[in-house]
Amino acid sequence: MGRAFQNRKESMAKTSDANAKIYSKYSREIYVCAKSGGFDPDGNLALRSLVDRAKKDQVPSHVIDKAIDKAKGGGGEDFAVARYEGYGPGNCMVIVDCLTDNPNRTFGDVRVCFTKTDSKIGTQGSVGHMFDHSAILVFAGDDDEPILEALMMADVDVTDVENEDGKITVFAPHTEYFKAKQALADELGEIDYEVDEIQFIPQTTTPVTGDDVEMFDKFIGMLNDLDDVQNVYHNAELS
Repeated sequence: MGRAFQNRKESMAKTSDANAKIYSKYSREIYVCAKSGGFDPDGNLALRSLVDRAKKDQVPSHVIDKAIDKAKGGGGEDFAVARYEGYGPGNCMVIVDCLTDNPNRTFGDVRVCFTKTDSKIGTQGSVGHMFDHSAILVFAGDDDEPILEALMMADVDVTDVENEDGKITVFAPHTEYFKAKQALADELGEIDYEVDEIQFIPQTTTPVTGDDVEMFDKFIGMLNDLDDVQNVYHNAELS
């Protein structure tokens, strides 16, 4: 699982780095999280994790504060989660996560990205079963045994713990995210996470070669240009 996660991270690096709309994407997600779960990061663990991740991605504090203040104001946009699945260039599997205030518009925009790149949008669940919806926690360390023991003692349903190159990586079902973080905090105290996310991790990879590579880059670029798109997950292995 770790290798598949790393492959996805590497293949997505250039698209995420090039995403000029990262501030607006974080702002929207923070707004939704604060509005639904509370405005205080100390009392809303999902918001606290999201704010920490935004800061690591160098989102300015005023952008974060403005999103939370906007949620406090009540009213405003009513965003909902929308998830689309299908097959991208080279027949790779793709999951597109969105936050939208107009599902019909968002579906139409996402469908255009598929149709203009010889891809095929599918029904809900068409490829999702081939991904693990996982919490991923990566931090510095060189001994995974006490980590695994602490997680097991806290009754966390751990999927995997890896120890490579001075880093510990914990994989757990997304439903165990907060329990896993609490168990790690109890064992190690405050942790500076290199990765602290919930992701869809592909169970297998699909080689994308030749002309499909250029089409794949176009496909991902079109999706990332959409304001409603928050994350794109895929199992493409580019060559």
